[in-house]
Amino acid sequence: MAFIEWRMQGPEIASCNCDWGCPCQFNALPTHGNCRAMTGMRVDHGHFGDLSLSGVKWAGMFAWPKAIHEGGGEAFVVIDPSATEAQRNAVLTILSGQETDPGATIFNVFATVIETLHPPVFLPIEFELDIDRRLGRLQIEGVLDTQVSPIRNPVTGAEHRARVTLPNGFEYREAEYASGRTRSPDPVPLSWDTGHAHVAMLDLSTHGAA
Repeated sequence: MAFIEWRMQGPEIASCNCDWGCPCQFNALPTHGNCRAMTGMRVDHGHFGDLSLSGVKWAGMFAWPKAIHEGGGEAFVVIDPSATEAQRNAVLTILSGQETDPGATIFNVFATVIETLHPPVFLPIEFELDIDRRLGRLQIEGVLDTQVSPIRNPVTGAEHRARVTLPNGFEYREAEYASGRTRSPDPVPLSWDTGHAHVAMLDLSTHGAA
């Protein structure tokens, strides 16, 4: 089957309600029996066919009543209004798992386990990230506020650095692990102070993560 060729390259912020490390990254069950998460990206370089996606910012909020693979999930997507209508439609197509080799990206995988997809909205997204320092923030006024900071030693308070490599990952191949604080009121409520977070330079395409 022929797909529209697309690619998105740029920094990502992700956080969930699990303990630091996130069991999902190791094929284990979620810390609290359910999964609530957010992720967002600034596309520094990208395209959808002949359409440039460079400069587009997007964020997603997700929740599953049990482990992700058991389904019943819900999702809510926000795209920065600086994106044109064509760019918005292209990003929504990608995030819904379309125009992608089966199982090749996190979007395509999530699409199979999401039951409720809330209508997207278009609001300004503030995206700040220093990957090496594990410091970042993704904020959408009244909708989402995620802050990322280094994991700290519980005794000394010293920064603890952990980097994980997933050679066959469908989201990233390498990411810095951090601590995340997230607040989002609705339609997908999220709330935690010291959940898992990871930050990475994504390079995703029709055929998977590079």
